[in-house]
Amino acid sequence: MPNDALTVQLIQWIGPEPRSYRDTMEAWRTSCPRLSIFEDAMSAGLIERVAGASLADAQVRVTEAGRRHLGPAPARP
Repeated sequence: MPNDALTVQLIQWIGPEPRSYRDTMEAWRTSCPRLSIFEDAMSAGLIERVAGASLADAQVRVTEAGRRHLGPAPARP
């Protein structure tokens, strides 16, 4: 996947709990066609948008494929 380091950063930024769609778009949407990190991650099935009653209520969450993309969680001491 192009820009894999940024894709990993996006998935980590979203984290284990959903983020609001609005916050995600403010932080990650770009008009630069070379940096379509959010769109690429959506297309690859690494993240998904969860509809809400309105766009303000919509959320973005990491999918199982996104969690696998990050690799195994580090062991805790």
